[in-house]
Order: sequence, then C-alpha cells, then structure tokens
Amino acid sequence: MTASPSKSPSNLPPGNFGLPFLGETLKFFSDPSFASKRHAEFGPVFKTRLLGSPTIFIKGPEGNRFILSGENETFQISWPPSVKKLLGPLSLALQSGHTHLARRKLLVQAFQPRALAGYIPAMEAISDRYFQRWLDHCQHGDDLTWYPELRDYTLDIACKLLIGLDNGAQTRLGHLFETWCAGLFSIPLNLPWTAFGKAWRNRKGLLDEIERLIRDRQALMQAEPDRPETDALDIMINARDEETGEQLGLEELKDQVLLLLFAGHETLTSAIASFCLLTAQHPEVMAKARAEQEQFAGQPLTLDVLKQMTYLDQVIKEVMRVVPPVGGGFRQVLKDCEFGGFTIPKGWSALYQINSTHSDADVFPNPKDFDPERFSPERAEDKAKPFSHLPFGGGLRECLGKEFARLEMRIFAARLLREYQWTLTPGQDLSMVVVPTPKPRDGLKVRFEKVGD
Repeated sequence: MTASPSKSPSNLPPGNFGLPFLGETLKFFSDPSFASKRHAEFGPVFKTRLLGSPTIFIKGPEGNRFILSGENETFQISWPPSVKKLLGPLSLALQSGHTHLARRKLLVQAFQPRALAGYIPAMEAISDRYFQRWLDHCQHGDDLTWYPELRDYTLDIACKLLIGLDNGAQTRLGHLFETWCAGLFSIPLNLPWTAFGKAWRNRKGLLDEIERLIRDRQALMQAEPDRPETDALDIMINARDEETGEQLGLEELKDQVLLLLFAGHETLTSAIASFCLLTAQHPEVMAKARAEQEQFAGQPLTLDVLKQMTYLDQVIKEVMRVVPPVGGGFRQVLKDCEFGGFTIPKGWSALYQINSTHSDADVFPNPKDFDPERFSPERAEDKAKPFSHLPFGGGLRECLGKEFARLEMRIFAARLLREYQWTLTPGQDLSMVVVPTPKPRDGLKVRFEKVGD
C-alpha cells in the first residue's frame, strides 16, 4: 500500500482526542494496554491526541511497511518534545534526509564486523567481573535484585567500548546519565522537581564529561598518530564524510556520543533482563539452550562461533518478539495520505507499532506462547510477511547499533548459560513497567548460582 493524496480530508480514522492539548497522553504513558484496548474498540487504525499533537496509530506488518517505507517522502522522524530537547539538536536520532544518511554512514563504521570482533574481549571481561560480583552477593543466601545490576553492566560495556571509560556506571558520568535517562520520556515541564527538569540539568553535566573525554582523546591521537583505533570514539573522531571529507565537530560529537550511550544501554538492559526472566520461566527452553552451549565448550566466542549458535539466536529473537525493548516509533506526516481507507492529514503524528505487530496472531500464531522454534528455518514465521519482526525498527532508520546489541546479548547469554543458573524469587511482581523501556516491576529478584553448586 502506498501513500497518495487524500481526496476526503474528513475521512479520519475512528478514535477519541481526549482532553484539550494533553489528549490521552497520561493514559498512553501509564497504561501498557493503551494501544491494544483501542485497537480492540476501533480496529487496526485509530486516532488520538498525544502531547498536543493529533496522532494516528497503525497496526500490523502492512502498516509498518507503509510508514517505514515512506521515510523522508510521506513521513519524517519525530520524537516527543522531552526526547528532542534531551537528545540535542545535532543527534542522529533527530536528523533527517541527506544529513541523516551522511551521518549514519560515518557512525556505522563503529559497528562493522572488524570493529565488533575487537569488542569481544572487553565484553567477556566485563561479563566475568559482573558474574563474580553476583555470585559473591548471593553466597550468604541473599537474593539478587538483578535489573539495576544489569543496568550497570550494560552501561559499563557501553562506556568502555564507545568512549573508553572504565567502570562507567560508578563514575560521575554514569550517575548523571541515569537521571538523564529517567526524564527522556516525560512531560517536558522544566521545574526543579520534575523528571524532565532534573534530566535537563544533568544533560549539561553529561556533555561537559563527554567533552572532556573527547578532548583528552584528541590530544592522545595527536601525540600518538599511529595508535590503533580501540573504540567507537576513536572511529568517530577519525571518520570523514565520503563526499565532503569533513569530520564531526565537537558539538556534534557530543550529541552523537550521548545518543550512542543511550542506544547501547537502555534498550539492551531491557532485552537482557527479558532474556533472563523468560528463560527462567521456561526451563525447557533454558535446558535446550544450555545443551547447545555444551557443543561449543572450550571454543572462544568469536563472531563465527557465535553465528553457529542457532538455537540461542532463536531464543533471543523470541525474547525480543515477546518483550520488544521499543514498542514503536513516531513519525510526522509530511503530506496528506491514505491507509486502510482512512485519511492521514499532513502535520499529524503517526505511530508504527512493534508491540502490536509482535502479538498479532495472524502474524505469529499463538502469540502468547514463548516458542523460540517459531524462528527455526522450518517455520520462519518472521519471514512470511515483511516488517513483522521489528525489535530494532526498520527501513532507513533501523537501529544503527543493531549488531553491537546482538553481539552483547549473545556473549552475555552464552557465558551465562555455560556457567551459571538462576531461579526467580517467589512472590515478586513480574509485570512490566513499559516506559521508557520494559522492565519487571519489582526489579527481577533471583537466586544466582554457579552451575553444579
């Protein structure tokens, strides 16, 4: 289905705009079932109002294709006002058109296979350090509240491999970063006590820390011009636009680094926590994944070896189908168009939906079942319809660090399954808080042990 000029501007989808200006914003942020309830009432396309903007929700693979294939022609990237302000005007997430494509080519160099292969030793070393820390915590019979620990783990890896900062979660940058993250998806009221107000003040401190790291690195690179590139910051500082030969300026480097830290931390924490939760809830899946790891005992975790772990790959895909780290994406409508017989007016917002597509029984039969083998070559349910499995988004704006995230998840999962076991603490609330990314409400409490203990 392609976009076409609207002949009937009054033919809007069903739905309710809610309160003046706010619309249904508060319900959207607080109710995990906001979209599914309205789809049940109104169908695959409905209208509402979020953060002052009339908004169309579109569900399903065809809707995803319609929006994601229309990038820069019918639709343009859009974010809530709080995200725009906190990411910064030079962030790749806010760029569009030629500028976005040119910058993406620069930044993607940090996630090519050669760079990824070089990241593996640090990922393994940080994993080992955290596994031992969790064992030590539980050795006296204490339970582990895992989610906050996983946030530290992914932030340490992001800081090390993106900007060369050791133990990032324990630094000033790490503390500022957590408060900044908490305000990203919030009502943009810049007051001292609001989540957004705290995040806005912390943004300046974050940029100061990032600038210091960039200047130190530039000085090191001048002093040692033959020094090999060791992390994403090295690659970004050296990268040149293939058309103009220009390099990223300091202000843009700061915004791009901040974006990469967010992308390499927030969503990954959610995905890894969901892996830990769902495998603990499905011991037959954990046993099969553990058995696969026994085939690779003693082999180093190279890119080639990781690719051979086909069942682990299916498990990770199913984790991200059941609990996608990002529920969808906003776009601004650039011109009147039609979808499903309804008008989508220019100037409105449109939301493509990952959550609703991943739970659509027409796409994934028995969607509530945790069934990694739906991604086996024999079934390949994600291949039947394009744009049906979108944990990293799709189209021109598919997640830049997709392969970095997949690598980190595979290494974490492989090492965990080979050497450790974990069981859920009874009586905790395992329902999900979904903003900004899904996480277990009580923090995922577990008993963490060495295999065989």
